[in-house]
Amino acid sequence: MKKLLYLSLVLLMAAACGQSYEETKRLTRLERQRQMQEDSAALKIAVMPTIDCLPLLVARQYNLYDSLGADIRLKFYSAHIDCDTALMNNRVEGTVTDVVRAERMAMRGKKLMYCTATDSYWLLISNRNSRIKELKQMDDKMMAMTRYSVTDMMGDHAVDSAKLKDERVYRVQINDVRVRLQMLHNNEMDVLLLTEPQATEALAVKHKLLLDSRKMDWRMGALVFRDIIKGDTARERQYDVFVKAYNMACDSINKYGVPRYRDLVTKYCQVKAATADSMKNYKFSHVAEPREKDIEAARKWLKAKLK
Repeated sequence: MKKLLYLSLVLLMAAACGQSYEETKRLTRLERQRQMQEDSAALKIAVMPTIDCLPLLVARQYNLYDSLGADIRLKFYSAHIDCDTALMNNRVEGTVTDVVRAERMAMRGKKLMYCTATDSYWLLISNRNSRIKELKQMDDKMMAMTRYSVTDMMGDHAVDSAKLKDERVYRVQINDVRVRLQMLHNNEMDVLLLTEPQATEALAVKHKLLLDSRKMDWRMGALVFRDIIKGDTARERQYDVFVKAYNMACDSINKYGVPRYRDLVTKYCQVKAATADSMKNYKFSHVAEPREKDIEAARKWLKAKLK
């Protein structure tokens, strides 16, 4: 009798566990579906470990998106090529990029709208151990860049300016900006193209500045969205909230300085706190579309490059 009672108890417990497991699976599946639906409805933006993404990070950190009533989510990538892929495949609605990359995506058939120019700039920096102090000394050297981007365009400009033979400067595609910086620190590359905050960190340890896009009057930073905003009331509202939150975040950073947000910079860009602290004069502009001359310069270079 005791054995029978024990067996019955074991069977009941097994049945209960089985029901619990099936119920858990069902609830988990429903939760995944709910999360997928919410993610699909959210306005998703691809961001990079670069300083031009700081206003988006500040807006998220201080719940500006939520408080203004919109579900806006940031998707983190290490390379612009991954951001482009996410946008091209409709996994995100927008991305922080550069004008050259945006125009390249447009040439590939993606309908885009420019939200704003960003305050990004790019520096061509040589390894301090390579003893390259002038552009003409890049002959027979390796240069880290990314194809069909502002870094590619700027690399061509540097080679042409120095009247070097194109094949004598070896372009090496390094997409991850943090890997690119590490290669400089490890003496694995002669010259590199970097934006902030990686450029400031490189210069802080005495690597040499060769070329600055600001002195060339290039404003190639951009934030673009898939052309799905107009005509969609929900997306229009999300977009309006994003613009308002972005401008508020810019005002906050400009008021208190980048060092106030060093934790965000060090966490997402993986640079030293001293790097963030040294960028106290970096300013952020409100939403304003890129200049037509920058767009035209990008288009002209791409057409020549893709012949």
